[in-house]
Amino acid sequence: MPKKFIKRLIPDHDVIKRQKALKVFGNVLYNPNLWCLNRRSAAGAFAIGLFMAFVPLPSQMIMSAGLAIACGVNLPLSVALVWVSNPITMPVMFYFAYKVGAYLLHTPPQPFHFELSWDFIMQQMHTIGPPFVLGCIVCGIISGLIGYFGIKGLWRYSVVRSWQKRQLR
Repeated sequence: MPKKFIKRLIPDHDVIKRQKALKVFGNVLYNPNLWCLNRRSAAGAFAIGLFMAFVPLPSQMIMSAGLAIACGVNLPLSVALVWVSNPITMPVMFYFAYKVGAYLLHTPPQPFHFELSWDFIMQQMHTIGPPFVLGCIVCGIISGLIGYFGIKGLWRYSVVRSWQKRQLR
């Protein structure tokens, strides 16, 4: 069940090979291990994609693709999972990450007001930066681990269930 469902969601590898942002990887994209879908590659792709969703940089997809290539896991799935942090969910995710970081550092959350200037950004990075970065790292690791073990467990459950159905026939 997970394999069929995931295959319906991920785009064709020829479409991804034509993406301009992924041209930096060159012929590495022709590795067939990056396109196969099995329990190991799907679980690794979930871990990478969900971890990279908490990276507060605009190049999340490229970094996710690089990690997927380096780890030899499913490339389209890891890149697609970065979009968990889309423009709608990103403020909530990053605010939660900031709260987690502030809790871990035992610092009270700072009041936040936005001002569009370079001085404001640099000042905020000194005050809210450390808890925010720590929170992003912790939330990324936890969500990556949950995704990894969740997919491993779901995949195993699906295989066991299909074996049981075959035995009943």
